[in-house]
Amino acid sequence: MSSADAKAARRAKFEGVFEKIRDELIEHFAAQGMPQEAIDWYRNNLNYNVPGGKLNRGMSVVDTVEILKGRALTEEEYFKAAILGWGVELLQAYFLVADDMMDQSITRRGQPCWYRIPEVGHIAINDSFMLEAAIYRLLKVHFRSEPYYADLLDLFHETTYQTEMGQLVDLITAPEDKVDLSKFSLERHRLIVIYKTAFYSFYLPVACAMLVSRIPETYTVPSSTTPVRPYDLALSILLPLGEYFQIQDDFLDFAGTPEQIGKIGTDIIDNKCSWVVNTAIKLATPEQRRVLDENYGRKDAEKERRVKALFEELDIRGHYAAYEERVVKELNEKIDQIEEVEGGLKREVFRSFLAKIYKRSK
Repeated sequence: MSSADAKAARRAKFEGVFEKIRDELIEHFAAQGMPQEAIDWYRNNLNYNVPGGKLNRGMSVVDTVEILKGRALTEEEYFKAAILGWGVELLQAYFLVADDMMDQSITRRGQPCWYRIPEVGHIAINDSFMLEAAIYRLLKVHFRSEPYYADLLDLFHETTYQTEMGQLVDLITAPEDKVDLSKFSLERHRLIVIYKTAFYSFYLPVACAMLVSRIPETYTVPSSTTPVRPYDLALSILLPLGEYFQIQDDFLDFAGTPEQIGKIGTDIIDNKCSWVVNTAIKLATPEQRRVLDENYGRKDAEKERRVKALFEELDIRGHYAAYEERVVKELNEKIDQIEEVEGGLKREVFRSFLAKIYKRSK
């Protein structure tokens, strides 16, 4: 089987679990005496908003459990890991349905945003709540008897809160219709990225896998008397990894071609608080800063062209290349320091994440 075929088979198996849990959620919903119209609506909400993305976050739960156990999973182990993976994807869907309304976005994953479907409109607010609530229904049904059930609840609630903090800071820093670059800085960008993206996209899937794999809160290694705190250790690697991922995304929005990234970059005209503009702000002379103030965040092709020309003048590409090499070196050093013991963290968990991201072009 080719690697492309293996990847497709892996995705199909994961999607098969979604069909089971979707039907389970619908069955429970119907059993509450809900009318057929509402049952159909809920099913459409789940089908439209949950399974259509890349599924990287959800499938990484399964991948991480396999790495931690060091073997192929039994059907039961796979199913439980995949449920947690779909919990992450449900959380993502909840965020995206709400985020698209806040940003007045037009399309998502190649189709109209859910709220833009004429009969949906503002009902999408409640639909987003239902996507979030589905997570806790699934956790209750499948994990209530597990000793780590409370830890899972705490993990999902805490991660949701952190992501919403990041979203708030992003919304008040860079509203699309009011450009104020004095609010921008690399420090503000880092705060937004870690809270809005890194916790739920990188730490949450790995922490879910660690809990279902029964990784303890602390354990000892032969070389030290100080106990290892594996969840803190994972966080110390995954947050900078998530920051690197988003910075890479910001850079590709500016430097990637539509053929590479599958879309036309819009961060400049959308007034995004991206790493690219914040790096430019840090490097700019007063005259260059004026160019940014007068042209960034405007729905104008000529002004966008001026900003891009300034980014080239400031050698943003060179600064990104230097940043990437530095951060990857630091991450590899942190990963190499992990001492592996039976039932503990494995370096391969983090290496596999880093391998997927390093030098990506889409």
